[in-house]
Order: sequence, then structure tokens, then C-alpha cells
Amino acid sequence: MYVIAMYDVGEKRVGKMLKLLRRYLNWIQNSVFEGEITEVKLLELKYRAMMIMDEDVDSLIIFKTRQEKWLDKEIVGLERQGLDNFL
Repeated sequence: MYVIAMYDVGEKRVGKMLKLLRRYLNWIQNSVFEGEITEVKLLELKYRAMMIMDEDVDSLIIFKTRQEKWLDKEIVGLERQGLDNFL
């Protein structure tokens, strides 16, 4: 499945959440990530995120779609992180 994930966490937890999400998805802008992920990996990501978060004040929002082709993406202005992979 293809997901877009964004987080809003306390200042002390930002670094840990950034590091976690980079392990599973592609960073595109500040606290926003996107990419293909399996259902199992998504469950793992959510579990690990909950271990970092203070659920009373922090949030992780995940938008899901079957495939990236079902999502129209338009960038206005600077694209912070290209998704090109060089081998």
C-alpha cells in the first residue's frame, strides 16, 4: 500500500520520530513522509511510534491508498526531497 504520514510531536521527541519514519518511508518535507509499505511494516511503524509518542499531546496521521497511481500529487514551489534513487 502507499501511505502519506505526518507527525506532530513534542520538541524532545522530534529527532526520534524523524529517525523512525525515515527507516520506513521517504522524507518529503519537514514532518511529512510518503512511500510504499506493507501492512505488517505499517503495524510495526505504528507500534514503534506509539513507544516514542506521548499520546495525550502528540499525533501521527497516516493517509492510505492502494497504490501511488491513485493519488494525484502536485508540488508548488520547492520540492524538498526528490525520490530519485541512484545505484
